[in-house]
Parts: sequence; C-alpha cells; structure tokens
Amino acid sequence: MKPLSIYVSILLALLLQLLPWSGWGLLLRPDFILLTLIYWMLRAPQHCSIGTAWLVGIVVDLINGGLIGQNALAYTLTAFFAANYQRRLVLFNVGEQAGYVLALLLLAQVILFVVKLFGGGEAPGWTYFLASFTGIIFWQIVSFSRLGNDIHLHPH
Repeated sequence: MKPLSIYVSILLALLLQLLPWSGWGLLLRPDFILLTLIYWMLRAPQHCSIGTAWLVGIVVDLINGGLIGQNALAYTLTAFFAANYQRRLVLFNVGEQAGYVLALLLLAQVILFVVKLFGGGEAPGWTYFLASFTGIIFWQIVSFSRLGNDIHLHPH
C-alpha cells in the first residue's frame, strides 16, 4: 500500500467535508475524514497512525476556525481505540465491524459535544448524532466493495 493513496484519500475526504452542506444534508453528513482515518488504520496501520489522526485533526481545526485541538482530540482518541483493537477488528464480520465503527464515530461526536459544552456552546439536539448513523451506511458501502474486502484479506 502506497502512502500517497492514503494521503490523497484523506485530502478527498477533507474536500467532501468542506462542501457547502446545508439543512438535512449538514445534519446527516458523516465525518468523512474520520471514516477515512478509521479505514486506513485498519487497512494500513503502518502508514496511518494515531499521529496521523492528530495531524489531520489539527488541520481540520485550522480550516474550521473553531477551538484549536477539538478535532485533534476527537480523532486521536478515536484512532487510539481503532489502533488498540485493529488486529481483532479485521477479523470481525461486517456487522460486528459496523457496530464497532459506529461506537468509534459516536465516541468522536461525544468528545466534540463535551468540548463544545465546556467551551460555552449550546447543547445540540439529538439530531447531532445522526451523522454517525449515516457514517455507518457509508462504511457498509465500503465494506461490500473491493476496498472493504481487502480489510478482511490482509489483517496486520
């Protein structure tokens, strides 16, 4: 696996994240960057690490113009749990893997939620967590594609 393809896919995920989403699209938009990081942490952990997640999180924080470090914290902690269970996770069936990835996506959202509350922001409603569930739909699409099958064929 070439690191260039990893960086290009993270850049594409960043571009998807930066599209001008509005209304329900904004509520349902999964964290494409985090999904991409989780994918590569499972597929190529030697090229995509917790440090990569931290660096990408800082870039996202700088681009969003919000509190510096909030996405870095969420991505780093999520990446830690993805890396910690990577060897087991690649052996899970698609349903079990989707459940674990959903937990990772929700973890990142809860971290961002708590940081927002501590930063004096208003508590978003229950729709805030819809993005994790749409993220699982995208995860399932990748899992049933050729790319997703590679995860199960090459556990590291």
